[in-house]
Amino acid sequence: MDIKQKASLFAVISALILASCKFAVGLFSGSLAIISSSLDSLLDVFMSGMNFFAIRTAAQPADDSHPYGHGKAEDLAAVAQSVVIVFSGSFIIYKAVQSYLKNFVITYSSYDFLVMVFSLVFSFAIVTLLKRVGNQTGSSALKADALHYTSDLFSNSGAILAIALTYYTGKTFFDLVFAVITGCIIIASAIKIAKGGISGIMDSSISEKMTKEIQGIINNMPFPAAGFHKLRTRYSGSNKYIDFHMLFCRKLHVDEAHELANKLEGEISKNVRNVDVVIHIEPCENNCDLTEATCTISLGRQAWPDKAPVIHPSG
Repeated sequence: MDIKQKASLFAVISALILASCKFAVGLFSGSLAIISSSLDSLLDVFMSGMNFFAIRTAAQPADDSHPYGHGKAEDLAAVAQSVVIVFSGSFIIYKAVQSYLKNFVITYSSYDFLVMVFSLVFSFAIVTLLKRVGNQTGSSALKADALHYTSDLFSNSGAILAIALTYYTGKTFFDLVFAVITGCIIIASAIKIAKGGISGIMDSSISEKMTKEIQGIINNMPFPAAGFHKLRTRYSGSNKYIDFHMLFCRKLHVDEAHELANKLEGEISKNVRNVDVVIHIEPCENNCDLTEATCTISLGRQAWPDKAPVIHPSG
């Protein structure tokens, strides 16, 4: 079990504990804010469980039926997660308004406040772990899970405020307000999750920052490299795919150009995690006398760490 699966499993177990505690206290007190927060945590169990199996599927190696691997399982899980979350947020808002209009009686005990403080601290720990592992591995499923648990921080904070305000004022209106706010936050989070998942499914390019980093690595390759074009990028789950055409001096032998291309792939892999690089080698068509001094593209570049291959004369 890799670090992504361990982080996802931790989220499942933690959400189950939180949901059980909040639901029991919410039923005892009748607090809409706590019950809505417990339903959100119960949904977290389902969503994190889905992510866990999606991450396990995405970790499977490429096969004959899936030559590019199974990375899109994470993106599909993120989209499915967002749909369920939207319905959950809408249901919370509906039930909150309905209960308020029917003058539902709410009572509080010290357990209400304690369980929500405990939930707030626990949710913060989950978010911190998921964000750290998600950024470290580039997992779209973990990032989506972290975003959803971030909404729990707001809902838990809202529930705590609702408990305090309702307790000291005797007005149940605050419980309604924070329950509705919780539902809206959940829906907003779902929309953001859906955008990320759909982008992965639609083979959207990787971030502009990462693309510029890759371009910088390629441009630092000295003579006999002579530029590049047709750079394409996409991501699938936590995996990234890059391909481009690399120009080499036309006097360079194919095996020498291939060796330099392999070095370039290695340089990119050192700086970008979970990346698959494909380089198409092309001869440079620029007019020059085929020397480094007169190469119109490579002027001003630093020397490659290893000695550049010798350019063999024609004939």
